[in-house]
Amino acid sequence: QVQLVESGGGSVQAGGSLRLSCAFSATPTLMGWFRQAPGKEREGVAAIYTHIRSTTYADSVKGRFTISQDNAEKMLYLQMNSLKPEDTAMYYCAARAFGGSAYDLGPSEYHYWGQGTQVTVSS
Repeated sequence: QVQLVESGGGSVQAGGSLRLSCAFSATPTLMGWFRQAPGKEREGVAAIYTHIRSTTYADSVKGRFTISQDNAEKMLYLQMNSLKPEDTAMYYCAARAFGGSAYDLGPSEYHYWGQGTQVTVSS
């Protein structure tokens, strides 16, 4: 079992930056950041294979968001720059315990989820 605890959300003006953190209890194969806005489906934002550090990003965040990890500290990060109002959502950290996935940004590929942290971007 992998336990996940997110932190770092908050309110920021458009163009600003935030850094989300996720503490994990055991190193899984694949970790990702997802977000869900009210009335919308949960969507994948970024993912990283923990051993080879291969990353995947949603088109909407490419060039603005960076996913990274520190396996020694068991921390996952999401650096978010040039934030836009449409980035407003609850952000979740997720982990796939083993094996590769068919789609790294697909919520159904992940086994464990954190409780979420709110990000609000005002115009």
